[in-house]
Amino acid sequence: MNLLGFESCYSHSSVSTEEDFLIRKILMTHDPDGCQLDSRLLLRAIKNIIHCANPISKADSDPENEATSICDAEAIGLQDSLEYTIIKISHEVLSRCFEEGDIHTKTMFLFDMLGKFKWDAKLILVLAGFFTHYGVFQLIVQLQSHDPLAALVALLRQVPCSLSGFRAQFKAFTLLVKTIVEVTEVIIEFESLPLQQELLEFKTISVVKSKIYMASYWILRSSLACFSMIKGLRTTKQDQVKSNFTTTGVWTMFSLVYRLSALCSDLKAQMETCHQQIGTRLYEKLLNLFKQTDIDNQENLQMLIPFVDNFPLKDCLSNEKHSISELKNKVVIFLVSKPELLPIEKIFLLVQQTYDHPHQEKIGGSYVIIWVPISSSHAWSRTDYISFHFLSNSLPFWSLKQPWFLNSAVVNFIKQEWNFKEEAMMVVLDTNGMITNSNAIDMIWIWGAKAFPFSILREKELWELESWTLKLIINGIDPLLTKLIDEGKNLCIYGSDNMDWVRTFSAKIKEMKNTGLQLEVIYAGWRNPSEKLRKFLDIIEQEKLSTCLTFTKIFFFWHRLESMKSSVTRQENASGFDGILKEILGLLEDNNNADGWMLIGTGSLPGLVKLQGKKATECIDLFPVWAEKVGTLGLVGAIKSALEPPLSISPCNHYDILAYDEGLKKGTVFCSVCNRPMEKFVLYKCEASEQ
Repeated sequence: MNLLGFESCYSHSSVSTEEDFLIRKILMTHDPDGCQLDSRLLLRAIKNIIHCANPISKADSDPENEATSICDAEAIGLQDSLEYTIIKISHEVLSRCFEEGDIHTKTMFLFDMLGKFKWDAKLILVLAGFFTHYGVFQLIVQLQSHDPLAALVALLRQVPCSLSGFRAQFKAFTLLVKTIVEVTEVIIEFESLPLQQELLEFKTISVVKSKIYMASYWILRSSLACFSMIKGLRTTKQDQVKSNFTTTGVWTMFSLVYRLSALCSDLKAQMETCHQQIGTRLYEKLLNLFKQTDIDNQENLQMLIPFVDNFPLKDCLSNEKHSISELKNKVVIFLVSKPELLPIEKIFLLVQQTYDHPHQEKIGGSYVIIWVPISSSHAWSRTDYISFHFLSNSLPFWSLKQPWFLNSAVVNFIKQEWNFKEEAMMVVLDTNGMITNSNAIDMIWIWGAKAFPFSILREKELWELESWTLKLIINGIDPLLTKLIDEGKNLCIYGSDNMDWVRTFSAKIKEMKNTGLQLEVIYAGWRNPSEKLRKFLDIIEQEKLSTCLTFTKIFFFWHRLESMKSSVTRQENASGFDGILKEILGLLEDNNNADGWMLIGTGSLPGLVKLQGKKATECIDLFPVWAEKVGTLGLVGAIKSALEPPLSISPCNHYDILAYDEGLKKGTVFCSVCNRPMEKFVLYKCEASEQ
């Protein structure tokens, strides 16, 4: 239900006749113009002022307050700046305190003045105005005893030298302020969920809104009492501190506390009912939404994303705010994780495979990655806030602006229906808002932006185009290696956690290269690299044994193989990719052996030679046997001819369909069944229907 629609057909069934008359008068002043105000952030600023300025009690420390800045508070649609609006309201309210007249009339004047604002904005602007005034007052009080400038300003403003005689007033004031903030927080909570309110029963909304109208009246009236108290401190003489007038003011504030406390209890009880209704109905609606096809993704996204204001998303790099409507006609990828996201190496790889990927220029703007951090506990901790704010200002993706406001029903939906188990995952929604891949993170590790539109069908299509080549294994991990592969160079990738084996292997390779054999040799370490690997890299570099991948790129190399294993295994017809899966598993398993391993290939040609331990060194020892065949069969073919003679004499009629690559023109492809050179044909495929 539209909120303005409710207010125009307001029902008085839940309030008394007197309250009904007052509410109708208040609603006559209410004419919002659509401007948006970050009420939560301003309330946080108010809490910080209370925490620093209150001479009697301190507000509890809030981890969100500590980890965020109020500098981001913004108002959209205001004719004047937010600062000017707050100061203007403060002066208007303060001037009313110096005028004659009853407090009810002054309160209704505030409603008239604030008519164009939403309910939460009315309250937060008056409170911001008061606490700006009160903060300056307390600053002067605290500094005047030892700062000459503050003492002179205190004299001009008639600020008392000491507040020790006003303990009763400040006790009542502190309690009233605490209650005002508590009630305002509940109202902001309700007003910040306009879409979810559509899931509530009309009777529930009627009761809650009626109480919000009454609470708004008493908050503004209480704010006037607070303004008047500060004004009174400046005009009350020391001998008047315990006068009947002052005592009456104290009891007035206590009576306001009593009334607001009752309203607060009622509102909280009603809000609990609201959360229960929203939670149940939202979960059911989400289940149904993802079972039907819509014309766009807007409704699905609005149900998932916490709609605190019109701009619930932000660009992490530019810090620009974005609306859900900007995601229309785009593929949306939800990167769901814990607030700390991923280990730093995986974050680098994710950025490299998306934002920095060469293919990104061709499809940039066609999809958006939105980071959705979910805390491991029900409430966000200080560590969660700090992790989120650091990463959300560093990543090249979008993120939820305030992920801690995710509805519990949405969190449960992500955990149960999307199977989120605290491991980072990437759920893909197409332009219609339908899920096309429940977890695309592996295919993004492997192919990056080339995997667009990141659907399960696209993942299968990519595997059908792949064969076991160096290009598949490396794929942009290291620009130099990629260049060598594109140029059709011979490469040997090897690894071991046995330095003696590394030295022996490197010495034999150097002897072989001294004969004129063109071969680039790269050390790739081992799976799950540790600090021991850093020492190995230092030794290999110092002794000039071979070229090495960096520690981070070695992590990428093995993580990529793990992702390939997961991705292939997940395919519906995995048997069609048994050859690639066998090679991936073999390479991962060889890593667990005590001896080293080597992988030799030429450019983008399929058919790599993989050997481990003694077999690798024996292959090099046989170099005089197969060296003479390198010119005709190529490096891989020559080695295979020596180690793996043809299995049969008659043709086996096996065929492989390979994606076109420049290196295939001059290379020789060997049959994976009989190990003999294969005859080359050309196949054309129309891709007009592909995106």
